[in-house]
Amino acid sequence: MNTSNIGHLFLVGCPRSGTTLLQSLLAAHSQIISFPESHFFEHLSARWPWGDIFGLASGRASQQFHKFLTVIEREQFEEYIPKKAIFSQQYSRAFIEVLDRYALEHQKSWWLEKTPQHLRCIDSIENQVENPKFIHLIRNGEDVVASLYDASRKHSEKTWGGAWDIDRCIQVWIGDVEHSRKHLKKSNHILVKYETLVQNAESVLNTLCQFVGIEFEKSMMEDYTEAAKQVVREHEWAWKASAGAPIKNANGEKFLKLFNEEERQYISDRIAEAKVNELPELQLT
Repeated sequence: MNTSNIGHLFLVGCPRSGTTLLQSLLAAHSQIISFPESHFFEHLSARWPWGDIFGLASGRASQQFHKFLTVIEREQFEEYIPKKAIFSQQYSRAFIEVLDRYALEHQKSWWLEKTPQHLRCIDSIENQVENPKFIHLIRNGEDVVASLYDASRKHSEKTWGGAWDIDRCIQVWIGDVEHSRKHLKKSNHILVKYETLVQNAESVLNTLCQFVGIEFEKSMMEDYTEAAKQVVREHEWAWKASAGAPIKNANGEKFLKLFNEEERQYISDRIAEAKVNELPELQLT
C-alpha cells in the first residue's frame, strides 16, 4: 500500500450531535484510523478581504498544524509543514500527506477526520482534498440545543467561550442543518440521523461501510469503547465520556430538565423552521 491508495473520510455535524460516538464506532474498523479533532481547516484560510479569493493561508495555519502533530504525537512529521508558505493549498497538501502517512504507518486504508465545525469548510475541503467522502450527522434540535446550553456552562470557558444563551444554541443548530442540506445531493455525501444510529447501530454501520467501500465488521459494535480512548483528548472526557459508554437514546432528558415549559415551546417552534423531517432518510441495508 502507498499513500495514493489511502481514502479520505470526513465526519461533520453540529457540535453535541453524537459525532464522537459515530467516530468511535467507525474507528473500531480494522481499515480505519482516526484521531482527535484537528480543527485544521477552521484555521486554514485568511479571513481578511480577498483572502479566500486568492487562496491565501491564515497566519494561524502553521500554528494549528504544529499543535495537531503534538496531539497525535508525530512531531517528526513537522518536516512536511511548508516553510514561508502563503497559500492555503500549500498547507492543506502537506496536512493530507501527513494524514496519509499516519494511516500508512498504522497499515490502514482509510483515515477519518472528525471536526464537527469542518461542516462549514466543506467547499474548501472539496477543492483541496482528493476524492473526499463526507458523513453528516444530524440530531434532534431540542436535544442539541439543550446539550450546547449545558456544556457551555459546565465546561472549559476556553473551549466554549463562556455560556451560550438559548438563541445562540438554536442559531448554531439551524445554521449547521442548512450547511448539511446544501451538500446532501452529492454522491460523496451521506446523512445519518443520530436517532437512527442509536436505535439501529449495526444496520447504520453496515450502510456506512458500503458507502466507504469496506466490509462491515461485527467487532465494531464492541471495540468502539477502546477506539473512543484514541480519539478523545484527556481534557474532553468531561463532556465526551458518553462516546465510550453503552449506546442508548437519551433524547429528551436534558431538554426537559434544563428548560421550563415556555422555553421548551420557544425552542421547539424555532427549530421546526429547519424542517429536518424533509431531509433524506438513510437507506439501511
